[in-house]
Amino acid sequence: MNDMTNDSPKLALVIAAAILVIGCAGERPFAPSRQSALAAQLSATPSHDRRRSAELGDCTNLQPPAGSKLVLHVYATGVQIYRWSGTSWTFVAPEAVLSADAGDKSRVGTHYAGPTWESTSGSKVVGTVSQRCTPDANAIPWLSLGVVSSTGPGIFHRVTFIQRMNTVGGNAPSTPGSVAGEEARVPYTAEYFFYRT
Repeated sequence: MNDMTNDSPKLALVIAAAILVIGCAGERPFAPSRQSALAAQLSATPSHDRRRSAELGDCTNLQPPAGSKLVLHVYATGVQIYRWSGTSWTFVAPEAVLSADAGDKSRVGTHYAGPTWESTSGSKVVGTVSQRCTPDANAIPWLSLGVVSSTGPGIFHRVTFIQRMNTVGGNAPSTPGSVAGEEARVPYTAEYFFYRT
């Protein structure tokens, strides 16, 4: 006997897709939009992983506002960019790929200056740092961020609060730069949690 319990979500997606194609018979062939492709990537990620709240540990100051609902959890892999001023390293911007899974197999967006998070479907959210916590001196701080703007439609539409957690690496270089204007691109990983109220 075939046990399909583990494949139930995939089977449901296949059935839904078949109904959509049958319902569109006689019309132009269905071409999935970037939005539906992104939704499919996120559905392939187990819901317990996408909806897992951040473990704050001692960083209780990063708690989301009361009534907030976690709507997205992504993994970032990239660099923190710094520029040598002649006397110190100054932070410039992040540059990272956002994935729905820890293995970076399902790209869902990018993270860049602002700080801005942009989905592959085109929605964006821009944040501003509210609180910091440094559980590991060898990594960039964990953050809570308020939202300056959120545009959609898409996964970042109506996001009101963001957390950067579980960071690895990304600190400014510990040695001085050679010339003013020199740039350093320091690898980092992090998890980002997006909430709505």
